[in-house]
Amino acid sequence: MGRIYNFSAGPAMLPEEVLKEAADEMLDYRGSGMSVMEMSHRSKIYEGIIQEAEKDLRELMNIPDNYKVLFLQGGASQQFAAVPMNLMKNKVADYIITGQWAKKAYQEASIYGKANAIASSADKTFSYIPDCSDLPISEDADYVYICENNTIYGTKFKTLPNTKGKTLVADVSSCFLSEPVDVTKYGVLFGGVQKNIGPAGVVIVIIREDLITEDTLPGTPTMLKYKIHADSASLYNTPPAYGIYICGKVFKWIKSMGGLEAMKKKNEIKAKLLYDYLDESKLFKGTVVKEDRSLMNVPFITGSEELDAKFVKEAKAAGLENLKGHRTVGGMRASIYNAMPYEGVQALVDFMKKFEAENL
Repeated sequence: MGRIYNFSAGPAMLPEEVLKEAADEMLDYRGSGMSVMEMSHRSKIYEGIIQEAEKDLRELMNIPDNYKVLFLQGGASQQFAAVPMNLMKNKVADYIITGQWAKKAYQEASIYGKANAIASSADKTFSYIPDCSDLPISEDADYVYICENNTIYGTKFKTLPNTKGKTLVADVSSCFLSEPVDVTKYGVLFGGVQKNIGPAGVVIVIIREDLITEDTLPGTPTMLKYKIHADSASLYNTPPAYGIYICGKVFKWIKSMGGLEAMKKKNEIKAKLLYDYLDESKLFKGTVVKEDRSLMNVPFITGSEELDAKFVKEAKAAGLENLKGHRTVGGMRASIYNAMPYEGVQALVDFMKKFEAENL
């Protein structure tokens, strides 16, 4: 069997060019006689790989000089603890709950201080983003936290919340590098790379320097201190070296595609194709209010669990993999990250039309 169209929410598909290049270099990276997988993270050659990856990411996202880029481990979920441990000076933080990952981050922060849920869309199964223009921000809040794109529920903040001067912290795991970002609007943004950027095992943290201090909560493990990693340029211990190398290749691939402006245009065209069909379909329907729809994750249902299961099974047989919705919500979900070509979304829509004709 050849390559399939992989709609997985993560680990997700990577650009084919990147995989081919990595395959070519697998046994011998640029004349070194070894694979990047075998290379010392203290070697000059690896230092070059990680520094170039950071340089390309800074260019892509236009990251100002007063922000550090950290390549870490533990996934975004580990940052749910690292953020309060490093930032909760007053032991108070405000959380906007728009899905399962924001909720988990909020629960984690509650271990370390007073976490306030200042807005939530739980009342309608997280199918919308609450109005965040005038929230009851706590006077002594150390930060305001959002999960910017909700992988499970398919919603996205199109406008960042008005934090009334407080530091904004955002989990951007599933919208990382899908469109241009004004980094200066955030104190911290972080994301696991396994959706849009690379293989599982790397989390990237972009953090403003004034938020990196020695003053962490008592009991903060050394490995969760931002200062430790910032001071050692992400090489305090052995980093997820091969994963970072692949991320670096993806950064170059995005640059070759025209950068984040071009990515956003491509992503909008792909998403429109699928959403337009969902809006006219008699069988399938999207589950998110139109104005809050994600460009990356598109959940949809038929209204019948039997039909949903039949659809997922037949789609798989047709080379359209991983369309089953998250176990907590059921239905279907198509994740159409940067690496998903337009043809993949077209193939999905064609298959959905065929399925609809046969099952209505």
